[in-house]
Amino acid sequence: MLRLEHVFWLTGALLIACALRDLAARRYAFAAFWAVLGACVIGGDAVQAALAAGDALPAQLVGAGVLLLAVLAGSGRLRRPPPLETSTATRGDVLFVPALLIPFGTLALILAAPFLVVNGTALLDAKQPTLAALCVACVVAALAALRVTRARPTAAIEHGARLLDTLSWAALLPLLLAMLGTVFAATGVGDAVAQAVGAVIPTDSRFACLAAYALGMVLFTLVMGNAFAAFPVMTAGVGLPLLVLQHHANPAALGALGMLAGYCGTLLTPMAANYNVVPVALLELKNPYAVIRAQWPTAAVLFAVNFVLLDVCVFR
Repeated sequence: MLRLEHVFWLTGALLIACALRDLAARRYAFAAFWAVLGACVIGGDAVQAALAAGDALPAQLVGAGVLLLAVLAGSGRLRRPPPLETSTATRGDVLFVPALLIPFGTLALILAAPFLVVNGTALLDAKQPTLAALCVACVVAALAALRVTRARPTAAIEHGARLLDTLSWAALLPLLLAMLGTVFAATGVGDAVAQAVGAVIPTDSRFACLAAYALGMVLFTLVMGNAFAAFPVMTAGVGLPLLVLQHHANPAALGALGMLAGYCGTLLTPMAANYNVVPVALLELKNPYAVIRAQWPTAAVLFAVNFVLLDVCVFR
């Protein structure tokens, strides 16, 4: 069975391989960055086991590794790598086949997961089937890309390392921001938001509560860069106590349209690195906010339409 730890081991091995490639190229800052990250990814299970046994030292070592990553990212030495010489012999739409194998392969495996059982054991991790399916699809896509381009297997590491070096520290932002929402919810930020909103707006007005929820989703997404991180905070602080319990809003409609309101904030913040920073790096744009400048009119119109839908659908 492909378990979740296998996915992390494979991810960590790829990071270590990229670190070795950067070390051979004398890009020492990048080598250290990916090596530390790879070690943390591979050693995650060991840290959890040690904590369960009452030993906090491995967790402290991971914390030191995270601090080292921050120092390396802030040192200014994680700069764009030099251009990589590639062959242009392979052209045409066939190049899109490996890329399309990732989403379609993941979907196919998810749909087939209930049937992928051998001797009563599921082949994909039952707790995280989507992540396991994505891992398999990525491996198949990599093999297909090597077949299409007729490149050596080492080319996958070379191009993967260059892509990671191009993204630099921004490649970690989605991971860190996804964790931020859980941290905020666990530390009572939702309760603090509820108290602040109750002191500012008339809570007996369902329109005011709805506006606070929608705008709060946008603002928290701007700060955290991830609507999934903003959702538990705003739902615990405004959505459940004020809209669902007090004004009897439809929870399903509120959750779906509330997330869409948060996505409007995703279009407006550099904290959403995978949407607004990564394209700038890959396209080598001069203005770091070029993507956001192109998206803000869409975000404004989308939010206005979404707010009307919230008002119409949530209280039906």
